[in-house]
Amino acid sequence: MTRRIPTFMDSPYFVDEPGNWHLKYGAPEELQIELQEYMEALEDENVPGTIYGNHISYPYDNEV
Repeated sequence: MTRRIPTFMDSPYFVDEPGNWHLKYGAPEELQIELQEYMEALEDENVPGTIYGNHISYPYDNEV
């Protein structure tokens, strides 16, 4: 599955500091919304027991 590169990454407002992605002051609201949605989507995929959003049942699940 291919993923589209978000438009905020090509914006002059985007600052890609390691572990601290953010937009510079004055960024358009559309870019702010896109960055926020992108960051929230990344959190959804990185829950314990998953790899790229796919649930891995063993050995991460200790339920019997």
